[in-house]
Amino acid sequence: MKKTALFPGSFDPITKGHESIVLRALPLFEKIIIAIGINEQKQSFFPLEKRREWIQKVFASYPHIEVITYEGLTVDLCQKLAVKYILRGLRTSADFEFERSIGQMNKLMFPDVETVFFLTTPEHSALNSYIVRDIIKHGGDASPFTPDAIDVSEGMAK
Repeated sequence: MKKTALFPGSFDPITKGHESIVLRALPLFEKIIIAIGINEQKQSFFPLEKRREWIQKVFASYPHIEVITYEGLTVDLCQKLAVKYILRGLRTSADFEFERSIGQMNKLMFPDVETVFFLTTPEHSALNSYIVRDIIKHGGDASPFTPDAIDVSEGMAK
């Protein structure tokens, strides 16, 4: 069985921080599944298919990276896919506290799962999708904060 990690998130949009986490995790895993979570109670800024297309484009030269969408609990998806590792990025101590709680609950529900934390690189520590969306909403240039392979201005939700 391949050592596979699941990297869940909304990726609304994918940022250079997300890209960095995946690329830095590649040496540890034979496969990484980037899982775009669907939350019907939240209004996404970018359409799901555009987010999926962007992520596929960013990692097009990495055949051992797969992009999927899912609904429900991440831990349930891990069980369904027989994935034993959840990959998460940490920017701040607040991120750690939040992710630690989720990781511990996931462990209680699915004891075989391990959450693997990657610290963001210093240049990405202030970066998140909310800030990128805010820049875009106000007509700013978000390109310094998103992967070079994509143009977020082409995916604006109507």
